[in-house]
Amino acid sequence: MNRHLFNGLFLILLTLLLPLNAQADGDAGMYTLGEVVVTDHVTDNTPGTTRQITAQDIRTRGARTLDEALALMPGVQVRTATTGTPRINFRGFRSRHTQLLLNGIPFNSTYDGQFDPTIIPVENIGKIDLGFGNQSVLYGQGGLGGVINVVTKKGEEGFQGMTSIEISEDKTHRDRFSLSGKRDEIDFFLSGSMSQGDGFRVSDDFDATKNEDGGLRENSDWKRQNLFFNLGYTVTDNFELGLVVNCLSGEYGRPPSVLDDKKDPFYKSPKYERVEDFDGFSAQVNAALEIPGPLSFRGWVFTNAMEEDANRYDDDTYTTMKKKNAYERKSDTSVTGGTLQTRYDFERAGSVTLSLQGEKQTFDTKGTRVDKKNKAQAFDNDWELEIYTASAEYRVSPLDRLHLVMGYGYSGLEKESGSDDSKGFFQAGATYDLFDTTSIKGSFAKKIRFPSLKQLYETTSGGNPELTTEESYNYELGIEQVLPGNVMVGVTCFYIDARDYIEKDDATDLYENNEDYRFKGIELTTEKRFQENIFIRAGYTYMETEDRSSDSFKDELQYRPEHKFTLEGNYEFKCGLAIYSSLLYVADQYHYSGTTPVVKASLEDYTIVNLKLEQRLFDGKMYLYAGADNLFDEEYEESYGLPREGSTIYGGLRLNF
Repeated sequence: MNRHLFNGLFLILLTLLLPLNAQADGDAGMYTLGEVVVTDHVTDNTPGTTRQITAQDIRTRGARTLDEALALMPGVQVRTATTGTPRINFRGFRSRHTQLLLNGIPFNSTYDGQFDPTIIPVENIGKIDLGFGNQSVLYGQGGLGGVINVVTKKGEEGFQGMTSIEISEDKTHRDRFSLSGKRDEIDFFLSGSMSQGDGFRVSDDFDATKNEDGGLRENSDWKRQNLFFNLGYTVTDNFELGLVVNCLSGEYGRPPSVLDDKKDPFYKSPKYERVEDFDGFSAQVNAALEIPGPLSFRGWVFTNAMEEDANRYDDDTYTTMKKKNAYERKSDTSVTGGTLQTRYDFERAGSVTLSLQGEKQTFDTKGTRVDKKNKAQAFDNDWELEIYTASAEYRVSPLDRLHLVMGYGYSGLEKESGSDDSKGFFQAGATYDLFDTTSIKGSFAKKIRFPSLKQLYETTSGGNPELTTEESYNYELGIEQVLPGNVMVGVTCFYIDARDYIEKDDATDLYENNEDYRFKGIELTTEKRFQENIFIRAGYTYMETEDRSSDSFKDELQYRPEHKFTLEGNYEFKCGLAIYSSLLYVADQYHYSGTTPVVKASLEDYTIVNLKLEQRLFDGKMYLYAGADNLFDEEYEESYGLPREGSTIYGGLRLNF
């Protein structure tokens, strides 16, 4: 959508709607029809670690996309690597081991199992539920690290809306709007966003190289557009129907490595890559039926498709593709499927939830690639997988303070070529409320993940059809305590054995199953709300990693930080001025060369401080805000040779109506 057209729509909507009674955009409810329900209707008694980010948290932090909303969460690492796309890693696992759901629609790529969190804007998010490792079997296979369950907003009685415009010193602009409402049996929520930037600026402390002269980062420009809509219809008090539609598009560059010293053991030739265009579409139809009595049904069918045009060029002019390894590629990915859940409530004897899931993943890619003789070779590949899962979960509270959960699932993989596979997985755990202010949790789970299409079949990227299913055995023990003064404290210990973990082998240049990876650590969280107008929240993660494969040369796994500390606070004065600040400290992460002998090195520790000021005006109908990301212009890397953003100042206006 043209930027001027987008801004024009804002002005038209404001002209039409400002005379109405204004309400805060936070008044929107939650669209839960497509949500995988993993707790009972009364209380969250999930024994595995769960954490939640609310719409208010997102607004307070000034987060614009999903990765920014998750950056401060304990146990979560947001890391931007060679693709230029942020990756969300849970407890040492990669983003391909994390399931991303938007109202029950899978957003993991069918190609490599990963996802791009920057294409999910925040204006439509009601809450984000995070499940770590020992999450419910009802999610199915795939979530060795965990689950990100994004639940969007829905309309509430009346009519509400929001529009905002934000700009930053590097000429980045972000325009957003949302409209929602409810009348009689029908509710709706509509949102859209458009953002564009010429790129990000590196720190002033960055030392220029042949591949990066400083200032605006080479090939870091981007453009994103998103339109989201959901519709709910209450047929009767016991029967609901819903529809979700999401459209997105854009383009972006992938910044190349800044390294120019070929004697550096970590040197790799820079890649000049761009995604010239991507277009995505997802849709879901869902229904929920509560039969008078103990029985209820929930179900949905969905489709999620993405088209992407990606090129690799010869040099930093991004104009020619005539040399070895250059390519022009068009890819189409899709996942289509459905879920049916039924729940039977035995009252004091507990409840049982049964789930059936099925999905078909497809990947179609065609284009030309330049071979070693600098000759263009055409390629046309078409692959598909089918995955089916049946699972059952039993919840019971034999004592008022004791809650037990047990679940088992079984998934089958049908390949287009090669041997099919099937595996079982399970979870068991307990929550005990020792006192009114003290809760103890413990759980154990076996999780599985099938190989992705890329890992199985992409021969130019190391595909290996002989790969086997990944497994992990996850253990957790935690305590949650409310201290005097309403201070909330949580401590969680985790221990994970990952077996047949898939990674590319530098010797064979193929994806291989490694024998055993181990992750163990501790997560601390604390929060204090003094009054409605002030809060302080802190988190700390310590994690050890180990490659226990018999032929391993690594002391620990690369790019998994041992220490992460976060601190954030917000204070709102009576005049409506709110001051928010956050601190992120990351330390002790290592990486290895692909040379022989192998060389080990560590990235520099870094501390990032963000600051935001916001002024509430006209009883919450208008907000003016300004802030600085990376306030002290820290120079840092999340991957060697790929510098991240320096200090960036921004400002904006948000209107609620």
